[in-house]
Amino acid sequence: MKAIDFGPDFKWGVSSSSFQTEGAYQTDDKGISIWDLFSGVPGKINGNKKAHISCDFYNRYIQDLILMNYMNIKNFRFSISWPRIFPEGFGKVNEKGLDFYDRLIDYSLEMDIDPWVTLYHWDLPQALEDKGGWTNRSVIHWFSKYVETCIKKFGDRVQNWMILNEPLVFTGAGYFLGIHAPGKKGMSPFLQAVHHAVLCQSMGGRIAKSWNGKLNIGTTFSTSHIEPLSKHILNVNAAEKVDALVNRLFLEPLLGLGYPTRDLPFLNTIEKYVQPGDEQLMVFPMDFIGVQNYTREIVRHTSFVPYINARIVKAEKRNVPKTAMQWEIYPKAMYHILKKYATYPQIKNLIVTENGAAFNDELENDKVNDLARINFLKSYLAEVKKAKQEGAPVRGYFVWCFTDNFEWTEGLSKRFGLVHVDFATQKRTIKASGGWYRNFLTTAKMSEAQKMTG
Repeated sequence: MKAIDFGPDFKWGVSSSSFQTEGAYQTDDKGISIWDLFSGVPGKINGNKKAHISCDFYNRYIQDLILMNYMNIKNFRFSISWPRIFPEGFGKVNEKGLDFYDRLIDYSLEMDIDPWVTLYHWDLPQALEDKGGWTNRSVIHWFSKYVETCIKKFGDRVQNWMILNEPLVFTGAGYFLGIHAPGKKGMSPFLQAVHHAVLCQSMGGRIAKSWNGKLNIGTTFSTSHIEPLSKHILNVNAAEKVDALVNRLFLEPLLGLGYPTRDLPFLNTIEKYVQPGDEQLMVFPMDFIGVQNYTREIVRHTSFVPYINARIVKAEKRNVPKTAMQWEIYPKAMYHILKKYATYPQIKNLIVTENGAAFNDELENDKVNDLARINFLKSYLAEVKKAKQEGAPVRGYFVWCFTDNFEWTEGLSKRFGLVHVDFATQKRTIKASGGWYRNFLTTAKMSEAQKMTG
């Protein structure tokens, strides 16, 4: 299998996020984010680690982009840090923050790398969380101002934009379970955050298109292929509920289908936060949907879990191959999700904006022989190819992630990167998987050169 097998216009890249890589958490007047505060609470992060330095990408982006260019990577997905642009969430713009992303974008283009920018990848300014964050309907106004500022500043050079990253995760883990920043719990804050995020993802798209209708605008969703533990009707119904929650909650309102209340009756309560006209405001025709898939989940019925009466049967209890995150390695999950999303006629294009794996990488003699990651990527890419050949409108694939980084509540303990980072010295070492990806992309690079020369 070669990159060119996916077609000459297929987009190949790598992904990252601001909080997980940049470090420099208070450099150049950056404001504090909810994750800066949350990671400082003892017991919230594995090893009580913080992302104050992480990969130090803020100071080392030139080195990393040169490395990216060497690896034949032509598309780089990164996010803008909202508190680096608006330290207080809105109001006065931080010119030093804008200048950093100006330099990052310009050097990416100089290295012949297209920037793909995510506007929100979970690092909400803490100043806004102090006002309720995503539970406050004013977040629509705050977010709109932030989006408008970024689009006007960088839209002359950045063609490809993603509005939100995985809204189910930052609302569910952050406002219902309390295991992610800002650590809130309960159905009420969750539903408020869900509705406001749904409105923001469509509002962000409208703002971007109003400034330049030729921009390529999308948004990204975390997805998992869901299967019942058995064919028993209770398990089947439980799996349908989990699928509606995980794969449809944010997608279907965007497509004009409304919230999936038939499968998730508890969502009817969200009506108390819906104002007149919101049903229309939730809808926006994105140019593409970003699919982020890593695994499948097996679900069984239980009466002990409120609202959905369902529980995930963990991979470690099923004797299946797993990554270091204890996620099942199940390549067909990618195929099933792409085919599932392809059934929605409103979806124009699909891009795999994240796929990858954490393994227990070991650096020996300046080498990381991560054959497990190579096999993982090959097997998942085979399923992307199969879905594409069967008509799914898949237009690109981005590996998560370029370098090892700060993996949220896992801290620095889980490594997803194609490039190893020694967090003590900041030395970069291309792993065997990074060398494989470089060679894999060589055919795409040659094809691009042939097109340019006619």
